Amino acid sequence: MQLGPDGSSQNPTMVQFFTWDARHPDMSWWKHLAKEAPQLAALGFTQIWLPPPNKAMEQTGRGYDAYDLWDLGEFDQKGSVATRWGTKEDLLRACDTARQCDMNVIIDAVLNHKLGADRKEAFRAVRVDPLNRLRDIENERPVNGWTAFDFPGRLGKVIQYIVISSAGVRVGPSLLFMAEIIQGLDWDDLTQTDGVFRISSERHQGWSRWVDTENGNYDYLLGIDIDHRHPEVRGDLFSWGSWILDTTGACGFRLDAIKHMDRKFLLEFIKRTRNHPGKKRLFAVSEYWSGNLRFIIPYIRAFHGQTSFFDVPLHQNFHRASKEGASYDLRTIFEGSLVKLRPGDAVTFVDNHDTVDTNFKAQAYALILLRSHGYPCVFYGDLYPNDECFDEGTSRTLKQLLLARKSFAYGPMVDYFERRNCIGFVRMGDSDHAGCVVVLSNNPMMDPTTSKVRMNVGPHQGATFHSLFDDTRTVAIDHDGWGAFPSSEDCVEVWIKTGEHR
Repeated sequence: MQLGPDGSSQNPTMVQFFTWDARHPDMSWWKHLAKEAPQLAALGFTQIWLPPPNKAMEQTGRGYDAYDLWDLGEFDQKGSVATRWGTKEDLLRACDTARQCDMNVIIDAVLNHKLGADRKEAFRAVRVDPLNRLRDIENERPVNGWTAFDFPGRLGKVIQYIVISSAGVRVGPSLLFMAEIIQGLDWDDLTQTDGVFRISSERHQGWSRWVDTENGNYDYLLGIDIDHRHPEVRGDLFSWGSWILDTTGACGFRLDAIKHMDRKFLLEFIKRTRNHPGKKRLFAVSEYWSGNLRFIIPYIRAFHGQTSFFDVPLHQNFHRASKEGASYDLRTIFEGSLVKLRPGDAVTFVDNHDTVDTNFKAQAYALILLRSHGYPCVFYGDLYPNDECFDEGTSRTLKQLLLARKSFAYGPMVDYFERRNCIGFVRMGDSDHAGCVVVLSNNPMMDPTTSKVRMNVGPHQGATFHSLFDDTRTVAIDHDGWGAFPSSEDCVEVWIKTGEHR
């Protein structure tokens, strides 16, 4: 998959350019992105993951409450023309600016459900047990549901798109959603009752078999659940996938909530968008939220390498390490992680809200940014000032680690995971980069003069290494290539050969 500009030998790095409550006080979010793009490129980012750009059910909706996928801030719907993030013009300008800075754009695709219907419909449905969706708890009965999406704000404008693929040419308008192509909902307006309802007319097939088995069958997540087996739904979403890439110039997708979508549809969605001209190396990363690697592995097998996956088990390890402090054994930090089992499938990340405490964030970022395994994603909230989770010290260290990844973290890797509270690893470098040495601790009370990790730096015998954070701190390398590298009071230290520059 394409992880950055073609022809670049730079380490690829992704940034999640938003937080849950992200708003800029002076400009639209898309304008903010355009303004920050040169600085992001200077820090070494090669891909930018955008929040869902589609119109939401509310004016301030983040896009995960998907109303109209085909409205990128163009039509006066749900209270405004712009989305929470800005207008379509702002979005396209930001995407163009990112490309000019040699960064790819990743679109967050919310294909599982819809919210904010325009009117109610009457049909028959069965209420099921939320903890076991295969068990009916009521008989079939009449239901009124908010299931009709007419998109009146488009003022009659028909969005048409031509898809050219190996299957031929398809021309058609975007789909208007109705109950006949929806299979579940969470509210009966007739009886003013909430719950999980399976639409049960003879035209409906019930829940898909090709979803996660949590809660018996996890087809239903929230809102109005789309039936991805319906031919009109499939055609519309396949067309949207190619259209959004062509419209924005994006190079891939972050796929939201894949536990709840028909796997066969999703696999075909990825393959079809890859068959679109110029998209053979389309990037895809899927959100399967589970800290248990055993549950993720069947999905990896089912997708045959067509998508990477966020390494949620590693994130959970980081969370535990931040809570347990010095009692956590750093030698086990990669146990049960996706990046350890299948590094080529893993998108590694530290946080996307505020679940990893600041006492371990710098160490965690060093472990995803400076190692040779996995594809790292950095969270906006840890990089930029915000009201949700920002820590100035973490941001300062993170920027230094990003520059270390960009300039030094190359070549073979050798681990020295020998002590419970202090571990290290060496990147040996390559023909264009000198490499680096990394030391991590989770005990700030350790004496840095006695808590050292002895490591071999390969071809740099007799050299001197200095701290990337404080060049007055040095380590002498003996004639066999060995040096004793201490951590620092901040529990993260990166060492580079004296004379090497960023």
